[in-house]
Amino acid sequence: MKRKFLKLSRLYRAALKAHLKQGRHASLDSARGLGSEALDAGFETLDLAKFHEQILIAEILPGCRAAKRSALIKQAGIFFAVAITPIEKTHRSARDATAQLKKFIETLSQRTVELAAANLELSLEIGQRKVAEAALQKSERHYSELLKQSEHLQEQLRRLSRQILSAQEDERKRISRELHDVIAQTLTGINIRLATLKKEAALNTKGLDRNIARTQRLVEKSVNIVHQFARELRPAVLDDLGLIPALHSFVKLFSKRTRIHVHLKVFAGVEQLDSNKRTVLYRIAQEALNNVSRHAQASRVEVSIQKLADGVGMKINDNGKSFNLERVLNAKGRKRLGLLGMRERVEMVGGIFCVESAPGKGTTIQVEIPFGKLPPPRKKIR
Repeated sequence: MKRKFLKLSRLYRAALKAHLKQGRHASLDSARGLGSEALDAGFETLDLAKFHEQILIAEILPGCRAAKRSALIKQAGIFFAVAITPIEKTHRSARDATAQLKKFIETLSQRTVELAAANLELSLEIGQRKVAEAALQKSERHYSELLKQSEHLQEQLRRLSRQILSAQEDERKRISRELHDVIAQTLTGINIRLATLKKEAALNTKGLDRNIARTQRLVEKSVNIVHQFARELRPAVLDDLGLIPALHSFVKLFSKRTRIHVHLKVFAGVEQLDSNKRTVLYRIAQEALNNVSRHAQASRVEVSIQKLADGVGMKINDNGKSFNLERVLNAKGRKRLGLLGMRERVEMVGGIFCVESAPGKGTTIQVEIPFGKLPPPRKKIR
């Protein structure tokens, strides 16, 4: 009996699928044949109902779209009704049970459809939640990285602030020492010589001219020292005559003091920049050349300022020894502070600062500064 059951189940499955595949106008001969064969084999209407239900739930409805489910169930029901007709004719007394069975099958099929639709919606919701969770995790990782970067930048800013304060204090010490050791002593010498001249003039005028000349030289030396301090702090020629004369004056004094040959090439349009941007270019050149004299052991430096498409570019290249840029930036001394200070000055006016250093090629500093005004600062979002 079990073998007959499995055989009829396979025949019913194949016949029902073929019937549904042919559509509404499919022939029902296969259903009638199945009914007669089931009757001859001794099967009841309930047996066919079990075949029908299992095939619908397990194989046909799960792969069917919701829009076609009702029509598919109806067409399958017609196939089932024709298939059980031979059994019904033989068992007239079972008609009421058959009607109830049909109603049960329709109800079961409808519930199956609803359950499949609910499962589909649940699967979609689970998929959406997984996507949302993945996006949330990615966002958390992103903000975690941003937080780490922010903390690193804050730490760099604190270190830079401490180094700036230390550098300012060192500069004040140097100026104070120079004023005390040079200018104060020179002025004291002038005062002593004037007192001596006063006495000599009262007693004897011999050698008076010579002593006056010595005193004048001391005064001239003091004036030169004061002028040197003024040029280092803020050259007046930069404000009075412009960037080009200021650079020529600084380069001339630098070459005379260090014996390093500096070739300067500047295009006249650089004076169209505003005062702040011209000051930045001057300070970059000043700091770069001072670094060359202190660290590079170079004999020649090329300084060029040329016009770009939308701004000005400055390039400073020396033939001295190179250095490890990353190591210098991570250092704690004045060398790191000089590079950071130059970069900060350039970025403050909307420019770009770049440093390259390679063995045999020396060090190259490149700066790009735009002609236009700085964009307005963005408002902070609270």
